[in-house]
Order: sequence, then structure tokens, then C-alpha cells
Amino acid sequence: MEFPFDLAPVLGDRFCVVDQHLRPAGRRGPTHRGDLEQQLRTVIDELGKASAKAQGLPAPVTSATRMEANRHVLYILRDAEGRGTPKGAVIGFLKVGYKKLFLLDRNGAHNEAEPLCVLDFYIHESLQRHGYGRELFQHMLQSERVEPWRLAVDRPSEKLLAFLHKHYGLADAIPQVNNFVIFEGFFSNRPAPPRRPPPKRPEEEIKPYSLSERDFLREETEPPWPFNLTSGRVGGSPVRGSLRPFLLRRETPDGQTDPRPPDGRTDAPQHRRARWAALFYFFFFPQ
Repeated sequence: MEFPFDLAPVLGDRFCVVDQHLRPAGRRGPTHRGDLEQQLRTVIDELGKASAKAQGLPAPVTSATRMEANRHVLYILRDAEGRGTPKGAVIGFLKVGYKKLFLLDRNGAHNEAEPLCVLDFYIHESLQRHGYGRELFQHMLQSERVEPWRLAVDRPSEKLLAFLHKHYGLADAIPQVNNFVIFEGFFSNRPAPPRRPPPKRPEEEIKPYSLSERDFLREETEPPWPFNLTSGRVGGSPVRGSLRPFLLRRETPDGQTDPRPPDGRTDAPQHRRARWAALFYFFFFPQ
């Protein structure tokens, strides 16, 4: 893929690695910085459009704006020898990045992992089947220090699956419920994710009871009116005493006291008079 400007100051050597900062490889001072950054954005946008068109996607998945918003890495392979054009040409690119995923193993168990993912891969149509794709992919594996079966591939095309099978023997895919594809060996010798201990609670003063419990223990149930009237309140009566000494009592044949009236009727006039007398003495002659 050719561009109307010299690619050497923008991409540098044969392999150019670009991250979210979008820094050109060959900045030569502040006067050239703005132009080189704009040219790099143009290269990334055009490569993304060409990849989307080749894969039949409705919109590009690679652009300069997306690179700035994500922590992805773009590996760009250019024709440093300038064959066919004096300004050089771009052969293709490979975009990777780490993503947190929930993946299924062979037993159908869910596993949380954060693997390195292949997000976009494109080699110009006129330069395919010349070994450039393998050269670019191998450079990425060496730079990221990862084995090919440790990768997760996002929406791989049939060409990409055939490429991985031909050059790396990745053919036995593990089915997933998302758009990513992983291969046999992905979960082998993978360390379990570290468990984070629960956050420590701030140290507090040790108390035998809470304030609410101690306040509850101090509470006393107030008797109903008029028995809640005390001598300390304005207009109140003295503290009540026991009503039992004022009730009429009689002794039973076995020597016990029976508080019932002599005639056995609870509503006898004598019993009612006794109750009224008890209330009278309670309010006016306290014990």
C-alpha cells in the first residue's frame, strides 16, 4: 500500500511498533512533529479501512482514534527497500492487546483470563503468499514473548484460521460463547488467578455493648395513667403503694386468705366499696 509521503520518517525501520501514544518512529524535532503524527494517523486509518474491506466488515476495527482510546499495540511491516516506489510502501499490520475474558475449557467450565488477543491482521492483497504474514506474526510473538497457542483470536476469518493451522498447527479450537477463538493448549500450565483478600475493616474501640443496646437496658416501661403520676411532677400525685392491703380478705378453713367477697360475688356492693376505698387511700394517703 503506497502513500503520497515518505514513510521512512513516519515508520522508521522495517518493523514499526505503535501504541496508544501514536508516536512516529522518526521524529526529527518539534518542527516536524505535527506533520509526522498526522501522517502516522493517515497510515493507520487507511490500513484499517483496507482490512475491513478485505474481511467484509461494515466498519473498520482499527483506526487512530481507537488506538488512542485503548491500550493496543500495532505492528506495521513496511517495504524498507522501496521496491516499486521511491517513498516505500506498507505491506501489512497486526494489532494485538490484552483483554479480560470469560472462556470455556473442554469440560465447559468458565475461566476468567486476560490473554493477549489478536484483534486485526491484514496483508495487502498483492503481497500475500510471499511469507510476509508469517514474518510479521513471528516478530510479534518474539516481541510479546508468547506462544501461539496462548493467544485468543477475535473473529478470525477463514484465511486467518488457515494461516494459523498451516504455520503453527492450531486446528483444534475450543468452542466459545463469545467471538473469540482459542485452541488446544490454551489452559495448559496456566497459573490460577491470584485471590485478593477482602479489605480490612478500620480498627474500632471494642465495646461490650453498643450504645443502642445500653440505652435500651436503661429504659423502663412507664405504667399507664394515672399510675405514672409522681410527686415530682407538677399537679401529680404521690408515688403509688400496693393496693393489696386495702382489699377485703377472709380466711379459709385451711388457714389461707381468700380475697373474694364473703358472698362469692365479685360485684357485691361491699367489694366495690372496698375497691373505691383502696383507690381513695392510694391517692390521698400514700404509704
